[in-house]
Amino acid sequence: MMLSANFSLEELTKSQTAERQSIPNNPDEDGIYYLRMVAEKILQPVRNRYGIPFTVSSGFRSADLCLAIGSKATSQHTKGQAVDFEVPGISNMDLAYFIKTTLDFDQLILEFYKGGNTGWVHCSVADTPRKDLLTYDKSHGYRKGLIDGS
Repeated sequence: MMLSANFSLEELTKSQTAERQSIPNNPDEDGIYYLRMVAEKILQPVRNRYGIPFTVSSGFRSADLCLAIGSKATSQHTKGQAVDFEVPGISNMDLAYFIKTTLDFDQLILEFYKGGNTGWVHCSVADTPRKDLLTYDKSHGYRKGLIDGS
């Protein structure tokens, strides 16, 4: 099932950990609704802007899968509202600024960024977006804003 012109349900639910550990990772109708929203409001506009194919490293994750990878069962990933990704050859800071200034998002986290194409971008959607901007790394934890750690 295609969720937007370039993103499918299959790729936003794919997980090697789920496959290896036989963990079910299938969203319900609400999850599919939000995955479509993520694809249409975040992923497709990013693809259109840069014209570069990219793969989502983490999309929907069932609560069991979140726990298996050391995340929280309350993550927006469990609702289909969040994705982690990067675009090859594009600085993740530049990507984050594009999302910040152009797209309608709930939460935008620049994770483990040390310059250039390091780390990744976590972005989520919600019915009432908070426009929450954060940077995360192990040394400092979560900090408000998009912080250049290079």
